[in-house]
Formats: sequence, C-alpha cells, structure tokens
Amino acid sequence: MRRYLIVAIMIWAGFLLQSTVFRAISIAGIVPNVLIILTSSFGFMRGRKEGMVIGFFCGLLMDIFFGDIIGFYALIFLFIGYINGLFKAIFYPEDIKLPMILISASELMYCIFCYVFLFLLRGRMNFPYYLVHIILPEIVYTTVATLVIYRGILYANEWLEEYEKRS
Repeated sequence: MRRYLIVAIMIWAGFLLQSTVFRAISIAGIVPNVLIILTSSFGFMRGRKEGMVIGFFCGLLMDIFFGDIIGFYALIFLFIGYINGLFKAIFYPEDIKLPMILISASELMYCIFCYVFLFLLRGRMNFPYYLVHIILPEIVYTTVATLVIYRGILYANEWLEEYEKRS
C-alpha cells in the first residue's frame, strides 16, 4: 500500500513539475518530459508490469489535461513502460549509462509516435523541421533533466524496496 501511495505522489509531482515549473523555464518552448523519465525508470527498475501501469497513469494524466483524445498518451506511455521493463534483467543501480540511454530512446519513441499520429496523418510532412526544432532539443533537455531527477527516483525505489524487505 505504501508503494502505491509513494508512486502516485511521484507521478502527480512529476506531472506538476512538467506542466508548471519546467514550462516556466522552457527553452524555445521545449520542456523536459518528466513523465517519460518516471515511466522509463520504473520500467527498468521494477519490470514490465509496473512500467506499464505507471506509464498508463502518466499517459492518462497527459490525456486528461492536454490531450484531444483520451487514451492516446496513455497507450504511448504504456508501451514505453513495457519496452523499458524488458531491460530489468540488465539494470544495475550503480550504472547511469543504461538509464540515460533508455530514457533518451524512450523520449525519441515518444516524439516519433507523436509526430506520426498528431502531424503526419494530418498531412504535415515536414519531418526534418520537426526533428531539428522539437525532437532533438526535447531529447537533450530530457536527458539533462534525467541527471537530476533519476537520482531521486532511484533513491525512492531503493527506500521502498528496503521497507518492503523489512515488512
């Protein structure tokens, strides 16, 4: 029960950070995607199932507050949580390279899915412009934010695992 409460607070806090604080410090309208960091981190730390659940709820928050269609972001985040959960077997808490690579790749997947389903299908074919002005800066900004946010997520996960072992 404690894990669910802590994770729910982390999701809500991540959503609030992404939609308020980071919007205020955006660079050229680009904001780091804190919910991708959360979804990816819990995916490779806890496995496919938990990555999918956290991804679904992160995406559902995005759908409710920013989406046109309920379920679009939830499906993308669910998929990202599942893919990251496949890497649980090779995850080591001391290694920062794997999380950085997986979170950057998750951000790339997220941006490409958004481009394909929100722009390409509407006839906007200017992918090079979208790549240079939106995708690459968002990946860089999210990767830089990962350096700060990931340590807190890792600490919270280790604390919860230690608490569950004692119980």
